Parts: sequence; structure tokens; C-alpha cells
Amino acid sequence: MAKDIKILLVDDSAFMRKVLRDIFESAGYTNFIEAGNGTEAIQKFRTEKPDFIFLDIIMPDVNGMDVLREIGSEAKVIVVSAVGQKDVIEQAKTLGALDYIVKPFDRDQVLEKAQRHFGQ
Repeated sequence: MAKDIKILLVDDSAFMRKVLRDIFESAGYTNFIEAGNGTEAIQKFRTEKPDFIFLDIIMPDVNGMDVLREIGSEAKVIVVSAVGQKDVIEQAKTLGALDYIVKPFDRDQVLEKAQRHFGQ
């Protein structure tokens, strides 16, 4: 898939959104949308139609699992969360997540998992 794919970065931490954005920019990706909470993520998914979503789980307002319940069947979502328990990972995948990256992560891990799914 071309490097102009549209990526929605969802995390309540602006720092984490910047870390992910920097990782993707370093690999040549340039088309980003950001959301700081689940409500904004659902709204931006509906209006912007991103190709992929990188989604945090623990957020105020609407959490990542609720976002997956709402759009998981329609969206290509990779969860990025500090919550690494097996049951949470399995629940996210059941709700439609393609993959799951546990924080802290490294650049290569994010790009490897992302590019595996970008090629679909």
C-alpha cells in the first residue's frame, strides 16, 4: 500500500500521539489525523475515513474497547496500549482489532506490525 495511507492516531496523551507520528514519519508516511479521546476517534473515523487506526485502550470519556465495539467491524484497528494482559488482548481482537502492540514499544516493532497489515 502506498505511503499516503491515512492514519488516525488515538491516544489521550499528546506525547504518545507524537511518538507514533514520528515513527511513521521516519518511515515516509505523511497523512495523519489525531484524536485525544474515544468520542473524537469515532467522529473522526466517520468523517475522515482513515485507512488505519492506532488506538489506545485506557482513555477518559470513551475508552478504546468502547471505540472497538462501535467501529471495530468497519475499521482497520491496531491497538497500542500499556495494558498487556492476555484476556484484554483477546477481547480487543474479538471486537475487531487486527493486532495489539504493548507499550512501551520500539520503532521497529510498530513499523513491522503496521506494515504487515498495511499490505493487506
